This record gives sequence, structure tokens and C-alpha cells, in this order.
Amino acid sequence: MSDQTEIIVHPVSPQGGRKVTVHALGVDADLGRAHTPRDVAEFLRRVGLEDVDLSEDGPITWEGGGPEVWRRPEA
Repeated sequence: MSDQTEIIVHPVSPQGGRKVTVHALGVDADLGRAHTPRDVAEFLRRVGLEDVDLSEDGPITWEGGGPEVWRRPEA
């Protein structure tokens, strides 16, 4: 994976799931709405980014919580 590639998993949306975006080579791409880490891995695989570390220590920016957060906090 290029050092200039940014992968962002956005916070849980009100509709459920987390939007996954990638910025690479000056292009932003919305990969879809993930509901599990497995979805994130599949979206990345489809764009040629296989074996990406999905942990908080990996190259992904997890906004609104790490890879264990898939529901909005209760009010």
C-alpha cells in the first residue's frame, strides 16, 4: 500500500453502518457502507488493497471509534 493512500472508516451513521472512503493518487473514492470489519476488508480487496491491518494500529483512520464499534451509542 502506498504511503499516500488514506483509508477512512467514518462514524456509524444514523441509518446504520459506517462509510468507507479511500484517498489514493489524488482521487477520493467512496467504497460503500460497511456493517462489519469483514465488509471493510472486502471493500479494500475489491480495489486491490489486500491484507490491510484492520486494527487501530494499522493504516486505517477509524473515526468515531475503532473496529469494534458498529452501533451508535445509546442516548
